Amino acid sequence: MGIWGLHHRRRLVSGIMAVVFAVTSAGTSCAQGVADLPAPGSMVALSAPYHPPVLAGMKIHPDDPFRFDFILDKGDMGHGVETQNFASLREDSTRLIKYFLAALTVPEKDLWVNLSPYEKDHIVPDAFGQTEMGRDLLAQDYLLKQITASIIYPEDEVGKKFWKKVYAKAYERYGTTDIPVDTFNKVWIIPQKAIVYENAQAGTAYVVESSVKVMLEGDYLALEKNSNQTGATITESTHNETQELARDVIREVVIPELEKEVN
Repeated sequence: MGIWGLHHRRRLVSGIMAVVFAVTSAGTSCAQGVADLPAPGSMVALSAPYHPPVLAGMKIHPDDPFRFDFILDKGDMGHGVETQNFASLREDSTRLIKYFLAALTVPEKDLWVNLSPYEKDHIVPDAFGQTEMGRDLLAQDYLLKQITASIIYPEDEVGKKFWKKVYAKAYERYGTTDIPVDTFNKVWIIPQKAIVYENAQAGTAYVVESSVKVMLEGDYLALEKNSNQTGATITESTHNETQELARDVIREVVIPELEKEVN
């Protein structure tokens, strides 16, 4: 496989997967600044289908190891790029390259952000927090929480479906719908897969397919705990029955919508 295949390929996958997450959340372009984020408590709707610019591949030069040629998929901005979209596309592509370089230099274990209200001292690793990618991922995590709360609003389409199923399950299990339901659930986004085509002779690599996965925190932690156990079953830690009832419906109704949104 050679030096590229063993070392650079793993780093390329890590960087591109982080980019995929950073630019496809919440129907915003990667150019959206922190100042443009919706106020806390605002309703944030699911976005219309949109294909943002993404890094599709790169070329390395063995005789000049610090030179990279990046291959850009212009996405929906490719239409009319010679005129009004050129400046915006150039800005976005520069940002994507910065994301990639950040993912290349920051240790893989530090490529995360966390806006849990219960972990104020565990928001972002110091070095990653100083990068534009770290800042933008925090903004996307904020938007993710806004969307998660918005889509279970009972007056909207997904929210109506969610609460209808919650009440149906509650009545089936307890004979009443007058029960407390915990709808505060932390959601994780993790890389799911990336397929990379490599041409070692030409020094090029292309990401031909990539996706991310959305999970409830309990499921993610269980997956981490059981990843090395054959035949392990993913279950959440002990919760009371009404909390688990809501989580069951979130997995069934909300998680698929979020996963569609971020991909």
